Amino acid sequence: MATPYTHGDDPYDLADELEFPPSRQAGGYELTPAVGFADDFADVFEHTSVHRSTIGCVIPAYNEEESIGDVLTALLGQTRVPDVIHVVVNNSTDGTVRVASQFAGPHEVITPLGEQFTEVFVHDIGKNPDKKVGALNYGYALVEGYDYLLGVDGDTIGDERAVEYLEAEAVSDSRIGGISAIYSIDPAPITGVIPKFLITGQRTQFAAFNLQNLLRGRNMAVLGGQFSIFSTTALRAVMKANHQRTPWVRDSEVEDSLLSLQIKSAGYLTKISPYSRADVGGMTTLRSYDAQQVKWTYGAIELMWPGQRGDTKGQPFHPNLRLRWFENISMLTNLFVRIAFVTLLAGSLSISAFVFSPWWLIPVATAVLLNVRIAMTMNDRTSRDVLFAALVIPAEIFMWIRLSHFTRSWARFLSRKKVDNWAMQAKAERGSGAGHWTPMILLVVVLVGIAVAWNLLGPVTQSAILWVGWPIVGVVTVVQTVLMIFKLMRRYQGYRV
Repeated sequence: MATPYTHGDDPYDLADELEFPPSRQAGGYELTPAVGFADDFADVFEHTSVHRSTIGCVIPAYNEEESIGDVLTALLGQTRVPDVIHVVVNNSTDGTVRVASQFAGPHEVITPLGEQFTEVFVHDIGKNPDKKVGALNYGYALVEGYDYLLGVDGDTIGDERAVEYLEAEAVSDSRIGGISAIYSIDPAPITGVIPKFLITGQRTQFAAFNLQNLLRGRNMAVLGGQFSIFSTTALRAVMKANHQRTPWVRDSEVEDSLLSLQIKSAGYLTKISPYSRADVGGMTTLRSYDAQQVKWTYGAIELMWPGQRGDTKGQPFHPNLRLRWFENISMLTNLFVRIAFVTLLAGSLSISAFVFSPWWLIPVATAVLLNVRIAMTMNDRTSRDVLFAALVIPAEIFMWIRLSHFTRSWARFLSRKKVDNWAMQAKAERGSGAGHWTPMILLVVVLVGIAVAWNLLGPVTQSAILWVGWPIVGVVTVVQTVLMIFKLMRRYQGYRV
């Protein structure tokens, strides 16, 4: 019998909460309900065994020389090893194939759940105009006979039980079309002030997004391709319903969001696991982070708006897009409040009409408390995560960065100018381009223009603008604060993100 598999003494660690039934005693587990979680997920483990299904793993890889070795090592170190692993290298100019090929061939793996067998294949498909979509579809053709397709990005490291948890829930309910892991970023290897700042901000962003989906009945709006498992039955249903030859299509630059919508529309569930975890590759420069976020936001806007690419219909009222609408409305409100506040504050100071009120500190304090609470739910939080949330200034700077992505995305969309955002992101990751500074430059120009116009106005007009402007900003801020208080008071049900 194998040595019992444990994870340490963390009170929130699943190994301390779950023991598995006799059918899985090779790992030394038995089941007890997870504290704070819904009983339905705990029931999953009472009626499943690890080899009731087959899993084919597909890794689309583009210039992943530095990370692909760690990704494959992590997959071969899973408690539930995929039955086959296909690395599909596309458009790469580095040593991705060379590194991945070192893992090619059959592998016998001794795990806490017993001896398992898998085989790694490396496919270099060369120039591929469909980029990641083409690589995913190539991989699907290789594993369509399996029960599940596990999609893993070439820079994503799954926790050692990530696949086990995804499979356990998937086989428990035939209505599930796909399940995503909880995503974060490993901050340990990051060096440099700006990279650390950006990674901490992205970790907070992931935590808030994951938590929102968990608290919405674990309904996942986007089955991110970083580390998600898909039912091949659901993928075939999607292809039939949409008259597609492949599961992924180029109708959107956010192929995972589009597929998630189609899976939901085909009558399947899209879920997020409360236990499966994976660390994705973060963006360590302003240029690359901007390009990634603009691509994601632009793609989401296209899905919300009808007829933007080919014959793809926009689905503004689709259940998986509600969260997207809330995010866009929230960002628009944040943009308005900040620009209006700065403008009115400068105007008030210019005519000595500024009067400070302690009530203004309530929204700031509420935002800090909410950010700190979210940071405290992070499974692997660091002191940097907590300080980022508590010190106001880091979170505020990061919000301005996100607002620049938001404005760039909408400006690009409204201009109707077709841009290959995949190519733009690849270019940014290579260190080219300076478009990420455009929103900040325009903001400065706008503020200077407002200042000049303000000085041309008479005292009566200036006073009238302040008299009308401050109440409007005040009302919007009050609404924002009330919504934050509701979020702050909401029970998090013991979830860790």
